[in-house]
Amino acid sequence: MRRVETALSRAQGIQSVNVSLASQKATIEVADNSVTVADLVAAVEDSGYHVPVEEITIPIGGMTCASCVRRVEQALLKVNGVVSANVNLATEKGTVKYIAEMTGLKELKQAIKNAGYEVKEDEKTLADEIKPARRDEAAELKRRLIVAAALTVIIMIGSMHEIIPALKLIPMQIRFITLLVLTTPVQFWAGARFYRGAYLTAKHGSTDMNTLVAVGTSVAYLYSIAVTFFPKFFATQGLQHAVYYDTAAVIITLILFGRYLEAKAKGRASDAIKKLIGLQAKTGRVVRDGVEVDIPIEDIQAGDIVVVRPGEKVPVDGKVVEGYSSVDESMITGESIPVEKRDGDDVIGATINKTGSFKFRATKVGSETALAQIVRLVEEAQGSKAPIQRLADVVASYFVPTVITIALITFAAWLIFGPKPAFTLALLNFIAVLIIACPCSLGLATPTAIMVGTGQGAQNGILIRDAQALENAHKI
Repeated sequence: MRRVETALSRAQGIQSVNVSLASQKATIEVADNSVTVADLVAAVEDSGYHVPVEEITIPIGGMTCASCVRRVEQALLKVNGVVSANVNLATEKGTVKYIAEMTGLKELKQAIKNAGYEVKEDEKTLADEIKPARRDEAAELKRRLIVAAALTVIIMIGSMHEIIPALKLIPMQIRFITLLVLTTPVQFWAGARFYRGAYLTAKHGSTDMNTLVAVGTSVAYLYSIAVTFFPKFFATQGLQHAVYYDTAAVIITLILFGRYLEAKAKGRASDAIKKLIGLQAKTGRVVRDGVEVDIPIEDIQAGDIVVVRPGEKVPVDGKVVEGYSSVDESMITGESIPVEKRDGDDVIGATINKTGSFKFRATKVGSETALAQIVRLVEEAQGSKAPIQRLADVVASYFVPTVITIALITFAAWLIFGPKPAFTLALLNFIAVLIIACPCSLGLATPTAIMVGTGQGAQNGILIRDAQALENAHKI
Protein backbone atom coordinates (compact mmCIF):
# COMPACT_ATOMS: atom_id res chain seq x y z
CA MET A 1 0.00 0.00 0.00
CA ARG A 2 2.79 2.37 0.97
CA ARG A 3 4.60 1.63 -2.29
CA VAL A 4 1.54 2.60 -4.35
CA GLU A 5 1.06 5.84 -2.39
CA THR A 6 4.72 6.74 -2.89
CA ALA A 7 4.58 6.01 -6.63
CA LEU A 8 1.43 8.10 -7.08
CA SER A 9 2.77 10.97 -4.95
CA ARG A 10 5.81 11.24 -7.20
CA ALA A 11 3.64 11.85 -10.26
CA GLN A 12 3.58 15.49 -11.35
CA GLY A 13 0.51 17.48 -10.25
CA ILE A 14 -0.52 15.16 -7.38
CA GLN A 15 -1.47 16.94 -4.13
CA SER A 16 -2.52 14.02 -1.93
CA VAL A 17 -2.97 10.23 -2.14
CA ASN A 18 -4.93 7.91 0.12
CA VAL A 19 -4.86 4.16 -0.64
CA SER A 20 -7.33 1.86 1.12
CA LEU A 21 -6.29 -1.78 1.46
CA ALA A 22 -9.82 -2.87 2.41
CA SER A 23 -11.54 -1.41 -0.65
CA GLN A 24 -8.44 -1.75 -2.88
CA LYS A 25 -8.98 1.78 -4.14
CA ALA A 26 -6.96 4.98 -4.20
CA THR A 27 -8.38 8.47 -3.63
CA ILE A 28 -6.21 11.05 -5.39
CA GLU A 29 -6.37 14.84 -5.25
CA VAL A 30 -4.77 16.59 -8.21
CA ALA A 31 -3.63 20.18 -8.67
CA ASP A 32 -5.05 20.67 -12.17
CA ASN A 33 -6.39 18.89 -15.25
CA SER A 34 -2.90 18.27 -16.63
CA VAL A 35 -2.81 14.98 -14.69
CA THR A 36 -4.41 12.21 -16.79
CA VAL A 37 -5.82 8.83 -15.82
CA ALA A 38 -3.17 7.25 -18.05
CA ASP A 39 -0.43 8.91 -15.94
CA LEU A 40 -1.94 7.54 -12.74
CA VAL A 41 -2.36 4.03 -14.16
CA ALA A 42 1.26 4.08 -15.37
CA ALA A 43 2.44 5.17 -11.90
CA VAL A 44 0.56 2.31 -10.22
CA GLU A 45 1.85 -0.28 -12.68
CA ASP A 46 5.42 1.02 -12.33
CA SER A 47 5.15 0.26 -8.62
CA GLY A 48 4.42 -3.38 -9.45
CA TYR A 49 0.64 -3.39 -9.10
CA HIS A 50 -2.19 -3.65 -11.60
CA VAL A 51 -5.18 -1.42 -12.36
CA PRO A 52 -8.18 -3.36 -13.78
CA VAL A 53 -8.75 -1.85 -17.22
CA GLU A 54 -11.50 -2.79 -19.68
CA GLU A 55 -11.11 -2.53 -23.46
CA ILE A 56 -13.92 -1.98 -25.94
CA THR A 57 -14.11 -1.34 -29.69
CA ILE A 58 -16.81 1.07 -30.88
CA PRO A 59 -17.80 1.46 -34.58
CA ILE A 60 -17.90 5.20 -35.42
CA GLY A 61 -19.58 6.88 -38.39
CA GLY A 62 -19.22 10.33 -39.93
CA MET A 63 -15.41 10.61 -39.92
CA THR A 64 -13.96 11.97 -43.15
CA CYS A 65 -10.35 12.95 -42.47
CA ALA A 66 -7.52 12.74 -39.96
CA SER A 67 -8.72 15.84 -38.11
CA CYS A 68 -11.94 13.93 -37.33
CA VAL A 69 -9.84 11.11 -35.82
CA ARG A 70 -8.03 13.54 -33.55
CA ARG A 71 -11.29 15.19 -32.47
CA VAL A 72 -12.93 11.89 -31.50
CA GLU A 73 -9.83 10.76 -29.60
CA GLN A 74 -9.71 14.02 -27.65
CA ALA A 75 -13.42 13.77 -26.82
CA LEU A 76 -12.97 10.21 -25.50
CA LEU A 77 -9.86 11.10 -23.49
CA LYS A 78 -11.83 13.83 -21.70
CA VAL A 79 -14.21 11.21 -20.27
CA ASN A 80 -13.29 10.56 -16.65
CA GLY A 81 -11.79 7.08 -16.35
CA VAL A 82 -10.53 6.69 -19.93
CA VAL A 83 -6.93 5.50 -20.03
CA SER A 84 -6.38 5.58 -23.80
CA ALA A 85 -8.33 6.07 -27.03
CA ASN A 86 -7.21 4.86 -30.45
CA VAL A 87 -9.44 5.80 -33.40
CA ASN A 88 -8.77 4.45 -36.90
CA LEU A 89 -10.18 6.22 -39.96
CA ALA A 90 -9.81 3.26 -42.34
CA THR A 91 -11.61 0.74 -40.11
CA GLU A 92 -14.00 3.41 -38.76
CA LYS A 93 -13.58 2.07 -35.24
CA GLY A 94 -12.33 3.37 -31.93
CA THR A 95 -10.60 1.19 -29.33
CA VAL A 96 -10.93 2.58 -25.80
CA LYS A 97 -9.28 1.40 -22.59
CA TYR A 98 -11.09 2.57 -19.47
CA ILE A 99 -11.58 1.87 -15.77
CA ALA A 100 -15.02 0.27 -15.51
CA GLU A 101 -15.73 1.64 -12.03
CA MET A 102 -15.24 5.21 -13.26
CA THR A 103 -17.06 5.18 -16.59
CA GLY A 104 -18.91 2.89 -19.03
CA LEU A 105 -20.09 2.39 -22.60
CA LYS A 106 -22.95 4.88 -22.21
CA GLU A 107 -20.56 7.73 -21.35
CA LEU A 108 -18.18 6.78 -24.17
CA LYS A 109 -20.96 6.74 -26.76
CA GLN A 110 -22.26 10.08 -25.51
CA ALA A 111 -18.79 11.64 -25.81
CA ILE A 112 -18.59 10.51 -29.46
CA LYS A 113 -22.06 11.92 -30.19
CA ASN A 114 -21.23 15.20 -28.45
CA ALA A 115 -18.18 15.51 -30.71
CA GLY A 116 -20.55 15.40 -33.71
CA TYR A 117 -20.14 11.80 -34.85
CA GLU A 118 -22.32 8.72 -35.03
CA VAL A 119 -22.05 5.57 -32.95
CA LYS A 120 -22.91 2.60 -35.17
CA GLU A 121 -24.55 -0.59 -34.00
CA ASP A 122 -22.13 -3.32 -32.95
CA GLU A 123 -21.02 -5.42 -35.90
CA LYS A 124 -21.52 -9.18 -35.84
CA THR A 125 -18.60 -11.50 -36.30
CA LEU A 126 -20.07 -13.96 -38.80
CA ALA A 127 -19.57 -13.38 -42.51
CA ASP A 128 -23.26 -13.60 -43.38
CA GLU A 129 -24.17 -11.10 -40.65
CA ILE A 130 -21.63 -8.42 -41.53
CA LYS A 131 -23.57 -5.35 -42.60
CA PRO A 132 -22.58 -4.22 -46.10
CA ALA A 133 -22.21 -0.61 -44.91
CA ARG A 134 -19.13 0.11 -46.99
CA ARG A 135 -20.66 -1.50 -50.07
CA ASP A 136 -23.77 0.65 -49.60
CA GLU A 137 -21.62 3.75 -49.13
CA ALA A 138 -19.68 3.02 -52.32
CA ALA A 139 -22.93 2.42 -54.25
CA GLU A 140 -24.43 5.70 -53.00
CA LEU A 141 -21.25 7.61 -53.86
CA LYS A 142 -21.20 6.01 -57.31
CA ARG A 143 -24.80 7.11 -57.95
CA ARG A 144 -24.08 10.69 -56.98
CA LEU A 145 -20.77 10.69 -58.83
CA ILE A 146 -22.35 9.54 -62.12
CA VAL A 147 -25.01 12.28 -61.97
CA ALA A 148 -22.49 14.93 -60.92
CA ALA A 149 -20.01 13.90 -63.64
CA ALA A 150 -22.68 13.96 -66.37
CA LEU A 151 -23.88 17.42 -65.35
CA THR A 152 -20.33 18.70 -64.90
CA VAL A 153 -19.39 17.73 -68.47
CA ILE A 154 -22.38 19.74 -69.77
CA ILE A 155 -21.50 22.66 -67.47
CA MET A 156 -17.89 22.62 -68.67
CA ILE A 157 -18.97 22.65 -72.32
CA GLY A 158 -21.48 25.43 -71.61
CA SER A 159 -18.73 27.51 -70.00
CA MET A 160 -16.43 27.35 -73.06
CA HIS A 161 -17.93 30.29 -74.96
CA GLU A 162 -14.42 31.52 -75.83
CA ILE A 163 -13.62 28.18 -77.50
CA ILE A 164 -17.07 27.28 -78.90
CA PRO A 165 -18.32 30.28 -80.96
CA ALA A 166 -21.85 28.86 -81.21
CA LEU A 167 -22.38 29.51 -77.49
CA LYS A 168 -22.04 33.26 -78.08
CA LEU A 169 -25.28 33.12 -80.07
CA ILE A 170 -27.12 32.37 -76.81
CA PRO A 171 -27.86 35.50 -74.74
CA MET A 172 -25.46 35.72 -71.81
CA GLN A 173 -28.21 35.93 -69.17
CA ILE A 174 -29.92 32.79 -70.48
CA ARG A 175 -26.60 30.93 -70.65
CA PHE A 176 -25.75 31.88 -67.05
CA ILE A 177 -29.18 30.87 -65.75
CA THR A 178 -28.92 27.53 -67.59
CA LEU A 179 -25.54 26.90 -65.95
CA LEU A 180 -27.07 27.80 -62.57
CA VAL A 181 -29.88 25.27 -63.05
CA LEU A 182 -27.37 22.55 -64.02
CA THR A 183 -24.94 23.35 -61.18
CA THR A 184 -27.51 23.51 -58.35
CA PRO A 185 -28.11 19.71 -58.10
CA VAL A 186 -24.34 19.11 -58.21
CA GLN A 187 -23.81 21.65 -55.44
CA PHE A 188 -26.63 20.65 -53.09
CA TRP A 189 -27.50 17.04 -53.98
CA ALA A 190 -24.20 15.50 -55.04
CA GLY A 191 -22.34 17.69 -52.54
CA ALA A 192 -24.86 17.31 -49.70
CA ARG A 193 -22.44 15.21 -47.61
CA PHE A 194 -19.95 18.08 -47.53
CA TYR A 195 -22.52 20.55 -46.22
CA ARG A 196 -23.84 18.03 -43.71
CA GLY A 197 -20.34 17.27 -42.44
CA ALA A 198 -19.38 20.96 -42.27
CA TYR A 199 -22.57 21.77 -40.34
CA LEU A 200 -22.01 19.02 -37.78
CA THR A 201 -18.43 20.07 -37.09
CA ALA A 202 -19.34 23.78 -37.01
CA LYS A 203 -22.08 23.00 -34.49
CA HIS A 204 -19.35 21.74 -32.17
CA GLY A 205 -17.08 24.70 -32.85
CA SER A 206 -14.66 22.90 -35.14
CA THR A 207 -13.67 22.41 -38.77
CA ASP A 208 -12.65 19.55 -41.05
CA MET A 209 -12.17 18.66 -44.70
CA ASN A 210 -15.91 19.12 -45.36
CA THR A 211 -15.54 22.73 -44.22
CA LEU A 212 -12.89 23.38 -46.87
CA VAL A 213 -14.99 21.88 -49.67
CA ALA A 214 -18.26 23.50 -48.56
CA VAL A 215 -16.76 26.97 -48.12
CA GLY A 216 -14.67 26.85 -51.31
CA THR A 217 -17.44 25.67 -53.63
CA SER A 218 -20.11 27.83 -51.97
CA VAL A 219 -18.05 30.98 -52.51
CA ALA A 220 -17.68 30.16 -56.23
CA TYR A 221 -21.38 29.23 -56.52
CA LEU A 222 -22.75 32.29 -54.66
CA TYR A 223 -20.42 34.69 -56.47
CA SER A 224 -21.64 33.26 -59.78
CA ILE A 225 -25.29 33.74 -58.74
CA ALA A 226 -24.55 37.38 -57.90
CA VAL A 227 -22.95 37.88 -61.34
CA THR A 228 -25.90 36.13 -63.01
CA PHE A 229 -28.63 38.33 -61.49
CA PHE A 230 -26.78 41.61 -60.84
CA PRO A 231 -24.54 42.07 -63.90
CA LYS A 232 -24.84 45.88 -63.90
CA PHE A 233 -23.47 46.15 -60.36
CA PHE A 234 -20.33 44.21 -61.31
CA ALA A 235 -19.94 46.28 -64.47
CA THR A 236 -20.06 49.56 -62.51
CA GLN A 237 -17.48 48.19 -60.05
CA GLY A 238 -15.12 47.30 -62.88
CA LEU A 239 -15.26 43.60 -62.01
CA GLN A 240 -14.97 40.88 -64.64
CA HIS A 241 -18.37 39.66 -65.78
CA ALA A 242 -17.61 35.94 -65.40
CA VAL A 243 -19.25 33.05 -63.57
CA TYR A 244 -17.56 30.06 -61.93
CA TYR A 245 -20.27 27.43 -61.90
CA ASP A 246 -17.85 25.07 -63.65
CA THR A 247 -15.31 25.55 -60.83
CA ALA A 248 -17.80 24.54 -58.13
CA ALA A 249 -19.10 21.57 -60.15
CA VAL A 250 -15.64 20.22 -61.07
CA ILE A 251 -14.37 20.48 -57.49
CA ILE A 252 -17.35 18.59 -56.05
CA THR A 253 -17.18 15.93 -58.77
CA LEU A 254 -13.45 15.33 -58.33
CA ILE A 255 -13.69 15.10 -54.54
CA LEU A 256 -16.69 12.76 -54.83
CA PHE A 257 -14.55 10.61 -57.12
CA GLY A 258 -11.84 10.58 -54.45
CA ARG A 259 -14.38 9.61 -51.80
CA TYR A 260 -15.64 6.80 -54.03
CA LEU A 261 -12.11 5.43 -54.46
CA GLU A 262 -11.62 5.63 -50.67
CA ALA A 263 -14.82 3.68 -50.03
CA LYS A 264 -13.76 1.00 -52.52
CA ALA A 265 -10.29 0.78 -50.97
CA LYS A 266 -11.75 0.38 -47.47
CA GLY A 267 -14.04 -2.37 -48.71
CA ARG A 268 -11.20 -4.27 -50.37
CA ALA A 269 -8.98 -3.87 -47.32
CA SER A 270 -11.61 -5.47 -45.09
CA ASP A 271 -12.09 -8.42 -47.47
CA ALA A 272 -9.27 -10.29 -45.71
CA ILE A 273 -11.25 -10.55 -42.48
CA LYS A 274 -14.38 -11.59 -44.36
CA LYS A 275 -12.42 -14.37 -46.07
CA LEU A 276 -11.06 -15.55 -42.72
CA ILE A 277 -14.55 -15.59 -41.25
CA GLY A 278 -15.80 -17.36 -44.38
CA LEU A 279 -13.61 -20.35 -43.48
CA GLN A 280 -16.02 -21.12 -40.67
CA ALA A 281 -18.69 -23.77 -41.11
CA LYS A 282 -22.28 -22.52 -41.06
CA THR A 283 -23.76 -25.53 -39.26
CA GLY A 284 -22.67 -28.45 -37.12
CA ARG A 285 -24.10 -31.94 -36.50
CA VAL A 286 -24.57 -32.54 -32.76
CA VAL A 287 -25.97 -35.46 -30.82
CA ARG A 288 -29.09 -34.42 -28.87
CA ASP A 289 -31.03 -37.08 -26.94
CA GLY A 290 -29.29 -39.80 -28.96
CA VAL A 291 -30.25 -38.22 -32.31
CA GLU A 292 -27.92 -36.40 -34.72
CA VAL A 293 -29.25 -32.89 -35.44
CA ASP A 294 -27.88 -30.18 -37.77
CA ILE A 295 -27.88 -26.81 -36.01
CA PRO A 296 -26.25 -23.38 -36.63
CA ILE A 297 -22.79 -23.22 -35.09
CA GLU A 298 -23.98 -20.32 -32.91
CA ASP A 299 -26.19 -22.83 -31.08
CA ILE A 300 -23.37 -25.30 -30.36
CA GLN A 301 -22.44 -25.21 -26.69
CA ALA A 302 -19.32 -26.30 -24.86
CA GLY A 303 -19.74 -29.96 -23.91
CA ASP A 304 -21.89 -30.89 -26.93
CA ILE A 305 -20.91 -34.05 -28.83
CA VAL A 306 -20.32 -33.09 -32.48
CA VAL A 307 -20.24 -35.55 -35.40
CA VAL A 308 -17.94 -34.87 -38.38
CA ARG A 309 -18.12 -36.91 -41.59
CA PRO A 310 -15.61 -37.12 -44.49
CA GLY A 311 -15.26 -33.84 -46.41
CA GLU A 312 -17.01 -31.74 -43.77
CA LYS A 313 -15.58 -28.78 -41.87
CA VAL A 314 -14.99 -29.05 -38.14
CA PRO A 315 -17.48 -26.47 -36.80
CA VAL A 316 -15.81 -25.54 -33.46
CA ASP A 317 -12.75 -26.42 -31.37
CA GLY A 318 -12.87 -29.61 -29.33
CA LYS A 319 -11.37 -32.96 -28.31
CA VAL A 320 -11.96 -36.27 -30.15
CA VAL A 321 -13.93 -38.80 -28.11
CA GLU A 322 -14.63 -41.44 -30.78
CA GLY A 323 -13.39 -42.42 -34.25
CA TYR A 324 -10.27 -41.89 -36.34
CA SER A 325 -9.51 -39.60 -39.29
CA SER A 326 -7.00 -37.19 -40.81
CA VAL A 327 -7.74 -33.46 -40.84
CA ASP A 328 -6.43 -30.74 -43.16
CA GLU A 329 -5.32 -27.91 -40.83
CA SER A 330 -3.41 -25.92 -43.46
CA MET A 331 -5.79 -22.95 -43.37
CA ILE A 332 -5.05 -22.47 -39.64
CA THR A 333 -1.57 -23.83 -38.98
CA GLY A 334 -0.03 -23.78 -42.46
CA GLU A 335 0.75 -27.51 -42.21
CA SER A 336 0.27 -28.92 -45.72
CA ILE A 337 0.06 -32.60 -44.69
CA PRO A 338 -3.24 -33.76 -43.10
CA VAL A 339 -2.88 -34.46 -39.38
CA GLU A 340 -4.12 -37.77 -37.95
CA LYS A 341 -6.77 -37.49 -35.24
CA ARG A 342 -7.80 -40.16 -32.75
CA ASP A 343 -9.36 -40.38 -29.31
CA GLY A 344 -8.02 -37.59 -27.05
CA ASP A 345 -6.58 -35.40 -29.83
CA ASP A 346 -7.58 -31.74 -30.21
CA VAL A 347 -9.38 -30.51 -33.33
CA ILE A 348 -9.63 -26.92 -34.54
CA GLY A 349 -12.74 -25.25 -35.93
CA ALA A 350 -12.77 -24.44 -39.70
CA THR A 351 -10.34 -27.29 -40.53
CA ILE A 352 -11.47 -29.93 -43.07
CA ASN A 353 -11.99 -33.59 -42.25
CA LYS A 354 -10.50 -35.87 -44.92
CA THR A 355 -11.05 -39.64 -44.75
CA GLY A 356 -12.82 -41.03 -41.69
CA SER A 357 -15.62 -39.98 -39.38
CA PHE A 358 -15.25 -39.02 -35.74
CA LYS A 359 -17.04 -37.49 -32.81
CA PHE A 360 -15.60 -34.79 -30.59
CA ARG A 361 -16.63 -32.87 -27.51
CA ALA A 362 -16.87 -29.11 -28.09
CA THR A 363 -14.50 -27.26 -25.76
CA LYS A 364 -14.37 -23.77 -27.29
CA VAL A 365 -17.27 -22.12 -29.11
CA GLY A 366 -18.14 -18.66 -30.42
CA SER A 367 -15.51 -16.02 -29.75
CA GLU A 368 -13.27 -18.52 -27.92
CA THR A 369 -12.38 -20.65 -30.96
CA ALA A 370 -8.93 -20.47 -32.55
CA LEU A 371 -10.37 -18.95 -35.75
CA ALA A 372 -12.24 -16.26 -33.79
CA GLN A 373 -9.04 -15.37 -31.97
CA ILE A 374 -7.14 -15.10 -35.27
CA VAL A 375 -9.87 -12.83 -36.67
CA ARG A 376 -9.77 -10.73 -33.51
CA LEU A 377 -5.97 -10.47 -33.73
CA VAL A 378 -6.17 -9.31 -37.35
CA GLU A 379 -8.91 -6.79 -36.48
CA GLU A 380 -6.80 -5.41 -33.64
CA ALA A 381 -3.76 -5.19 -35.91
CA GLN A 382 -5.78 -3.37 -38.58
CA GLY A 383 -7.13 -0.96 -35.97
CA SER A 384 -3.74 -0.23 -34.39
CA LYS A 385 -1.69 2.83 -35.25
CA ALA A 386 1.84 3.04 -36.52
CA PRO A 387 3.97 5.80 -34.92
CA ILE A 388 3.97 7.76 -38.18
CA GLN A 389 0.16 7.68 -38.26
CA ARG A 390 -0.08 9.20 -34.78
CA LEU A 391 2.08 12.08 -36.00
CA ALA A 392 -0.12 12.52 -39.09
CA ASP A 393 -3.27 12.67 -36.93
CA VAL A 394 -1.76 15.37 -34.71
CA VAL A 395 -0.68 17.44 -37.73
CA ALA A 396 -4.12 17.07 -39.35
CA SER A 397 -5.91 18.35 -36.23
CA TYR A 398 -4.23 21.75 -36.77
CA PHE A 399 -4.28 21.52 -40.54
CA VAL A 400 -7.79 22.74 -41.43
CA PRO A 401 -7.87 25.95 -39.33
CA THR A 402 -4.37 26.76 -40.58
CA VAL A 403 -5.48 26.30 -44.20
CA ILE A 404 -8.52 28.55 -43.70
CA THR A 405 -6.26 31.23 -42.22
CA ILE A 406 -3.82 30.96 -45.16
CA ALA A 407 -6.75 31.15 -47.62
CA LEU A 408 -8.03 34.38 -46.02
CA ILE A 409 -4.52 35.89 -46.08
CA THR A 410 -4.21 34.88 -49.76
CA PHE A 411 -7.55 36.54 -50.56
CA ALA A 412 -6.55 39.76 -48.81
CA ALA A 413 -3.10 39.85 -50.44
CA TRP A 414 -4.46 39.38 -53.97
CA LEU A 415 -7.24 41.90 -53.35
CA ILE A 416 -4.81 44.58 -52.12
CA PHE A 417 -1.69 43.92 -54.18
CA GLY A 418 -2.92 41.84 -57.12
CA PRO A 419 -3.39 42.99 -60.73
CA LYS A 420 -6.82 43.71 -62.19
CA PRO A 421 -9.38 42.20 -61.94
CA ALA A 422 -8.11 41.95 -58.34
CA PHE A 423 -11.33 40.70 -56.75
CA THR A 424 -11.79 37.89 -59.28
CA LEU A 425 -8.19 36.71 -58.94
CA ALA A 426 -8.37 36.97 -55.13
CA LEU A 427 -11.54 34.87 -55.13
CA LEU A 428 -10.08 32.17 -57.39
CA ASN A 429 -6.88 31.90 -55.33
CA PHE A 430 -8.90 31.78 -52.10
CA ILE A 431 -10.88 28.83 -53.48
CA ALA A 432 -7.72 27.14 -54.80
CA VAL A 433 -6.00 27.22 -51.40
CA LEU A 434 -9.05 25.75 -49.66
CA ILE A 435 -9.62 22.95 -52.13
CA ILE A 436 -6.07 21.85 -52.87
CA ALA A 437 -5.37 21.43 -49.14
CA CYS A 438 -8.00 18.76 -48.39
CA PRO A 439 -6.17 16.39 -45.99
CA CYS A 440 -7.90 13.13 -46.96
CA SER A 441 -4.75 11.25 -47.90
CA LEU A 442 -3.01 12.40 -44.73
CA GLY A 443 -5.40 10.40 -42.60
CA LEU A 444 -6.14 7.46 -44.89
CA ALA A 445 -2.85 6.45 -46.50
CA THR A 446 -1.22 4.77 -43.49
CA PRO A 447 -4.28 3.01 -41.98
CA THR A 448 -5.38 1.67 -45.38
CA ALA A 449 -1.87 0.32 -46.03
CA ILE A 450 -1.91 -1.34 -42.59
CA MET A 451 -5.31 -2.92 -43.29
CA VAL A 452 -4.13 -4.34 -46.60
CA GLY A 453 -0.78 -5.50 -45.19
CA THR A 454 -2.17 -7.27 -42.12
CA GLY A 455 -5.04 -8.75 -44.14
CA GLN A 456 -2.81 -10.15 -46.86
CA GLY A 457 -0.46 -11.47 -44.20
CA ALA A 458 -3.29 -13.32 -42.47
CA GLN A 459 -4.39 -14.89 -45.76
CA ASN A 460 -0.85 -16.16 -46.29
CA GLY A 461 -0.43 -17.54 -42.78
CA ILE A 462 1.47 -14.56 -41.33
CA LEU A 463 -0.15 -12.95 -38.29
CA ILE A 464 1.04 -9.39 -37.65
CA ARG A 465 0.33 -8.28 -34.10
CA ASP A 466 0.12 -4.51 -34.62
CA ALA A 467 1.00 -1.62 -36.91
CA GLN A 468 4.22 -0.82 -35.08
CA ALA A 469 5.52 -4.34 -35.76
CA LEU A 470 4.67 -3.91 -39.44
CA GLU A 471 6.45 -0.55 -39.60
CA ASN A 472 9.55 -1.91 -37.86
CA ALA A 473 9.72 -5.09 -39.98
CA HIS A 474 12.02 -3.43 -42.53
CA LYS A 475 14.71 -3.13 -39.84
CA ILE A 476 15.01 -6.90 -39.45
